[in-house]
Amino acid sequence: MRELTGGKVLAITVAFFGVIITVNLVMATQAIRTFPGIEVKNSYVASQTFDLERKAQEALGWTLTHDYTDGTLRLRFVDTATEFPSELDDLTVLVGRATESRDDQTPTFVREAGVYVAPLELTPGKWLLRVEAVAADGTVFRQRLDLVVKG
Repeated sequence: MRELTGGKVLAITVAFFGVIITVNLVMATQAIRTFPGIEVKNSYVASQTFDLERKAQEALGWTLTHDYTDGTLRLRFVDTATEFPSELDDLTVLVGRATESRDDQTPTFVREAGVYVAPLELTPGKWLLRVEAVAADGTVFRQRLDLVVKG
């Protein structure tokens, strides 16, 4: 067995911490590069109208359900008072991963028998749907939904 000298201990310590620092730098770089990080430009300004927008959305009385099968995403907006599909003036949906923007997609929906349908190829894993619909009276309906695609 060889003698453990101060130089060897120093080399082992420097190598150990060098690996840790290198891994941390790589992970931090990947986190910054892949995550957009912005929900709203100014959270204070967004908070000023939050309660009014929430109450207006709740007054619509809509329930949103979603389904993804066979490469097709289906969204169903139902007026809970009448149990009929809701009429939308506009619909925008951002489909992406929760932690990166590289796979973000904005599919085009077509209304079929009260259900909004869009062809969409998603790989297995967890996806996030950011739905923004506009009612006939101009009220904005926003909802975030989780979607798990099994592989």
